[in-house]
Amino acid sequence: MPVVFERMGRIGLRMMLAAALSIMAAATGFPAAADNKGSAASAMITITLDQAQVMKLPEEVATLVIGNPLIADVSIQSGGMVVLTGKGYGVTNLLALDRNGAVLSQNAIRVQSPRDSVVVYRGMERESYSCAPRCEPRITLGDTPGFFNGVLGQITVRTGQAQGGAQAPQK
Repeated sequence: MPVVFERMGRIGLRMMLAAALSIMAAATGFPAAADNKGSAASAMITITLDQAQVMKLPEEVATLVIGNPLIADVSIQSGGMVVLTGKGYGVTNLLALDRNGAVLSQNAIRVQSPRDSVVVYRGMERESYSCAPRCEPRITLGDTPGFFNGVLGQITVRTGQAQGGAQAPQK
């Protein structure tokens, strides 16, 4: 999907995203804000897949609800701080409630692909790479299972070796 967007150029992509956000706003009642600016009570928050972002909420927040935890995750920190993490592509929402169940803030959360991501298609096969400045394989939702599992296996072995618990791969 990112390859198609790259070919469209930034203006075409922005127009497509603006149209999609307008449709989402009509369907969900959330405002179609284009960025993280605006009121904390109703802003669109954009997060990159597999990255975290810190957000300040009112200190009287007692409960946080994520509409779809497969898209984003939230963890509460002290002083009204929360950490949002992009887990999957798409749009969901975050509700912050006080102890009485009153809504203190309501935000739409959009999870997007990394800017340095390059997607390669070979027929029906899909592979993702992170190119900053050299292209290296990365595991991304939607990659072909063989590629995804191969890269994940290398990461797992490397992590195990760094922790001193894994054997070196056999030749």
